[in-house]
Amino acid sequence: MVTTSFIILVWNSAAHLPRCLACISTQTNRDFEVIIIDNASTDGSTDALEEKYPDLHIQVKRLAANLGFAAANNLGAGLARGDWLALLNADAFLEPDWLTSMLAAAQRHPNAFFSSYLIKANAPDLIDGQGDFYHASGQPWRRNYNLPRTLDPPEDEVFSACAAAAFYPRHAFSAVGGFDEDYFAYHEDVDLGFRLRLHGLKCFYIPEAIVYHIGSTSFGKRGERATYLGHRNLVWTFIKDMPGPLLWLFLPIHLIYTVIHLIYFTTLKQGRVIWKAKLDAWKGLGPVLKKRKSIQQSRRASIRSILAIIRLAPLEPIFNMSKRNTSQ
Repeated sequence: MVTTSFIILVWNSAAHLPRCLACISTQTNRDFEVIIIDNASTDGSTDALEEKYPDLHIQVKRLAANLGFAAANNLGAGLARGDWLALLNADAFLEPDWLTSMLAAAQRHPNAFFSSYLIKANAPDLIDGQGDFYHASGQPWRRNYNLPRTLDPPEDEVFSACAAAAFYPRHAFSAVGGFDEDYFAYHEDVDLGFRLRLHGLKCFYIPEAIVYHIGSTSFGKRGERATYLGHRNLVWTFIKDMPGPLLWLFLPIHLIYTVIHLIYFTTLKQGRVIWKAKLDAWKGLGPVLKKRKSIQQSRRASIRSILAIIRLAPLEPIFNMSKRNTSQ
């Protein structure tokens, strides 16, 4: 048995995977295994990895088709033997004490999962994220995204963790069903974090767990596929996970921001894709409502505890959309 299972999802990642694995090789804590799920790469990303990195004892699962981020990571979790799942994108590069810092945090905070300190790999003076926030409208964002690294919040509670470099207890990941495979990609980590919170866990940002992250290497920044999946899945997460009293309380805010998103992305010449995303989300609510029933029936967390971690400032999502727009 090992303490930690690194799960790395690969899709045409030959440009980044060697650096990712080199960073794992330098970890000060060596009690881990490495599981790589190759989502039908065509660039030779995982060719002969077992021979190139014998010290990592890599297990590679090569898929015949691209199953998406959610299903492929679930497959990796099913192969894992560790008590902890360290999910890592191939374009995320760990500092040597990342795993040591995460395991120390797990000792301080039982019944929790953990967020890394993400730094932009191609602009290392800028923050890529310091934990995820979640707004009453259903919109999430990475805290302090694209802001200078002079911002240095201490270890504290956040809503969820970006799965580019996140640390989950395997038993809890399994108990809530892992990622929702209907999402394919985008927003699946926020949905997982929401369900883990409903299960009674908290999430903590660990500033010592530093990761340099490139990001947007699959669909590109604000590509149509990314916009579609992100905004379809945003609706599903809000409807599926929000406890009943809060769902009805926040539904008007969610609908107002739906209109704002329709207008905003239309101005970015993505009107067709944003309308399709929202319409498909509402058309697909049948299965979502079935999942909602099961999720809410098994909820352990109090409504008060969920409300306490949700962002309520009415204009905050607009400021964050504007900030992201200026960064492109």
